[in-house]
Order: sequence, then C-alpha cells, then structure tokens
Amino acid sequence: MLDRSVESGSASPARRSTGESLREYGRGVAGGLLFSLPLLYTAELWQTGFAMPVGRMLALVFLTLLLLLGYNRYAGLRQDSSWIEVVIDSIEEMGLGLILSTFILYLLNRIGPEQPVHEIVGQIVVAAMTVAIGVSVGTAQLGGEESDAGKSGEIAVTLGGRLVLAWCGAVLFAANIAPTEEVLLLGAEMSPLRLMALAGLSIALGAVILYSSDFRGSQGWAKAGGLGAVLQGTVITYAVALLASAAMLWTFGRLDGATLPTIAGEVVVLGLAGTLGASAGRLLLQ
Repeated sequence: MLDRSVESGSASPARRSTGESLREYGRGVAGGLLFSLPLLYTAELWQTGFAMPVGRMLALVFLTLLLLLGYNRYAGLRQDSSWIEVVIDSIEEMGLGLILSTFILYLLNRIGPEQPVHEIVGQIVVAAMTVAIGVSVGTAQLGGEESDAGKSGEIAVTLGGRLVLAWCGAVLFAANIAPTEEVLLLGAEMSPLRLMALAGLSIALGAVILYSSDFRGSQGWAKAGGLGAVLQGTVITYAVALLASAAMLWTFGRLDGATLPTIAGEVVVLGLAGTLGASAGRLLLQ
C-alpha cells in the first residue's frame, strides 16, 4: 500500500518498507474481521449469497467501492492524497476483503469445490463488501503510532466527509444484523406506537453520542451553532442511518415482497443499530 503518513505538500507518496506494508495489511485484516466476523457466521448471509441476482450483486460492489472512495478521501489518514492514490487504496481494500471472505468461508466449510460456482461467488462477494469496509477502517484507525503523524490540532471535516463517516459507521453496524430473520419478524409484528418509541430512542441515543458524551472528537462536532446545530446534526445522522439500513435490507433481500408498513418497520428496527454506528462513526472513524 502507499504510505498513508506522507506529509501534506509532498511531491509524491513515499513507499513503505516490506515490514511497514505488512503491518498495514495486518491492520486491515484485523479491522475487516473485527467489524464483519459476526456476518460471516450468519446463515442468512450464506442463503443470500445463493440467491442474490447478478444485477443486485454488481450494484452492491459499485456502492461499496463508492463508500471506500469516500472514506479514503475524506476520513482516512491521507486527506491530501490524490484521487489516483485513493482509487488504488480502495481497490486494494476491496481485494483484501475478497481474499479474507474466501479464506474464512472456506475454513467454516461454507464454500468448497463441490458447490456450483455461482453459489461460491455469491457468498464471497456479499460478505466481502462489508469486510472491505472494515479493512479500510482498520487500516486507518488501528495504526496508533501513525494516526498522529502530520496532524496539528483538529482535522477539518467537510459536510461530505461527515456524511461519509456516518454512512460508513451505519453500514458497519447494520450489516451484521440486516440479513437476520429477526429484523423481518420485528418489523412486521411491532405496533406503530412501539416503532415510534424505538425511533425516538434512536434519535436520543444519537444525540447523546454526538453531543453529550466524552468520545474523542465530540466537542469538535458540537462546539458551534447551539441547540439548532445539535438538532440538525442529530436529524441528519438519523436520516443517514435509515437510508443505510434500507440499503442493507434491500441488499439482503429483506424488502422483497414486503408490504409498505413492514418495510417501514424493518427500517426503523434496523435504524437503531444504524444510528449507533452513524453517530459513533462520525466521532471515531476519523
């Protein structure tokens, strides 16, 4: 991988030694498994891989690549890097996600040479997209020694960067729950009053995490704008969480054939996990 600790203004990125590159890949592997291992153990994931249409699978790959590009551009350690460098990093992370997913699924005896090719490919691709996001986050976040390199004071994060961080966090949290049958069951059975209460809880928890906690960076988000900014940031974060939750449910086929009330219920149910991820993501994944 390219050197992520190059100082701003350098003419070209420095190349890492073999040992440094191996440590960076190691952080990526750790991050990929840290955020996605529960998903790899989920039977619904395996079933989704069997049945996912090719068009939906390609859409998942494309959207994941966009998310990796956004994270590496706005939230990674090399915010001054060129788009070429960002693209290279993102493709490497997606490749590592595919390798990790293949290896773990094979060890778990979920894929093997006796299976049809489309089943093997489906399981690997569906799992690898979440793993790839974890790889990207792990590479940037688990390097404690480098995380302070080239920094002075707070990093200025644009609105686009904040949205990317929120979306990334929401996906990492929601993807491990979205394929389960329980989300569909809860979304169909919970009363409108309970769903409204769950939505209120999600919003309240998001506000607490963003503006009332002692998470690193929380003061940077709430330092200006007063109550209006707090409300605006909380609502935007919850909206991103709901959109990410809906995207995950669509990816795993949980919205197929469902009625509108059930779809709304599923999104709100998963939105609790998505909101926790989106709120924490804005503070911790930078």
